[in-house]
Amino acid sequence: MLAMSIAMGILGKITERFGSKGPAAGIQSGATLDENAVLEALRAVQDPDLHRDIVSLGFVRNVKIKSGEVSFEVNLTTPACPVKEKLKTQCEEVVMALPGVTGVKVTMTASTRGSLPINTGSPVSAALGQVKNIIAVASGKGGVGKSTTAVNLAWALAKSGSKVGLLDADIYGPSIPLMTHLREGATASENLVAPPVVDGVKIMSVGMFNQGGKATIMRGPMAAAVIKQFLTQVAWGALDYLVIDYPPGTGDIQLTISQTAPVTGAVIVTTPQEVALIDVRKAISMFETLKVPVLGVVETMSYFVCDNCDKKHFIFREGGGSRVASEHGVAWLGGIPMDPGLVKASDEGTPFVAGHPDTPAGKAFFDVAGAVAAQVSILHAENKNVLQHFSLEWKSDAAAGEWKN
Repeated sequence: MLAMSIAMGILGKITERFGSKGPAAGIQSGATLDENAVLEALRAVQDPDLHRDIVSLGFVRNVKIKSGEVSFEVNLTTPACPVKEKLKTQCEEVVMALPGVTGVKVTMTASTRGSLPINTGSPVSAALGQVKNIIAVASGKGGVGKSTTAVNLAWALAKSGSKVGLLDADIYGPSIPLMTHLREGATASENLVAPPVVDGVKIMSVGMFNQGGKATIMRGPMAAAVIKQFLTQVAWGALDYLVIDYPPGTGDIQLTISQTAPVTGAVIVTTPQEVALIDVRKAISMFETLKVPVLGVVETMSYFVCDNCDKKHFIFREGGGSRVASEHGVAWLGGIPMDPGLVKASDEGTPFVAGHPDTPAGKAFFDVAGAVAAQVSILHAENKNVLQHFSLEWKSDAAAGEWKN
């Protein structure tokens, strides 16, 4: 009896030391710890955006087991995944709960999913053939922070580990060179133009070729021709995301981009008030006509928090962005609070997320970038990629005295 008591005491101490998830538990259960057991446990971890488990999605790679130590990779659809750390924690928990597991090492990697490949030999294959996703940032109306959103979206995606390019398609009011402190010019690269790189982001803008702040004076077809050159004669190289800052409105340039390049999806920028939402609805309608999926709505100038209180002041009314997103059945990507530092950073040529990532506005931009990346991944998972080319032709009905499409 004494020997049994001593043995039970020793076993109790071992169990207390290792816990129910340690070697003792594995020995008691008699379960086999192998790759199949690990994968079966990981089926409990679901991607919240794709609504499937990470094993069936093919995310889990290189499972290795050695003396109770389990290691594996989780390869996500984008480096900007907003729930990356949450998924990692869940993986660690479900595998650590297996009998016989003494430690878990999860390596988070990412391979950005892309649109359908561009046909070799097409006008855009040389320039855009290695670009996985093209994201349009549009508003339908000027003065709502569209360019600011485009710049900080591009920088936030880049800071998250993605390869990013930024095209300033606002021919008549190019602001990207100022907002990114762009000082270098484009250089020749064989038959293409190599874009300058700022903080890891490739940039192209008509403002690079317009010296002395002179006005860009050209008719619509000429402006469209410039944009087509940017899409067919620039060596963008391998990119996860090419962010395009659209001009306000729904005219020639917007149509040219959709005709020339396979735009993955559009981000719509607005301020909360109804005056802005009127044109936002038109922008959404334009993309629906052009067969470009709308990824969601971002609201800028959502609210202001003063220095002496924690109260949110909704200067331009409240909830306009989320309301218009709900009306059209698209995602609400988030709201960006007002911050005087945001204006200062843009004027000085420093993207806000680069210098102020931990401020409320900085965090909001990173959240929006994660939401945009998630929506792109959802599009690819649902196999709802956009058309490779879009053509809209107008014919004259002379008898009726009208134009028909």
